[in-house]
Amino acid sequence: MSTTTQALFGRALVLLTVMSLSGCYTIASTEYADFAAQSPDKRVMNSVNLSWEIRPDAAEYCAQISGKRGAGMATPAVACATWSAESKRCTIITTPNPNHVVIGHEVRHCFEGHFH
Repeated sequence: MSTTTQALFGRALVLLTVMSLSGCYTIASTEYADFAAQSPDKRVMNSVNLSWEIRPDAAEYCAQISGKRGAGMATPAVACATWSAESKRCTIITTPNPNHVVIGHEVRHCFEGHFH
């Protein structure tokens, strides 16, 4: 087995381990579809100070904060976003290896709040 193959296998194993720790999940096909962004006057925020928190326990953490005001959560929880329109701050919380759809979904919460 080549070094490259070993590295890819190792990464796949780590990803599968993380997925099993945070619960089995799938991304709905609707997440891959284009969406119409809200016009600026209908967004929760237009200028956002965005931060990204990476947590191995993101699913559990997101479940804990899901009842708080200004928290959006995927179902089941694989990531979440918390925001404050007053401070114009938003934090997305993910596991160490999210895909681009998960990140994009959470960033959308930063601008549009509860859109689903």
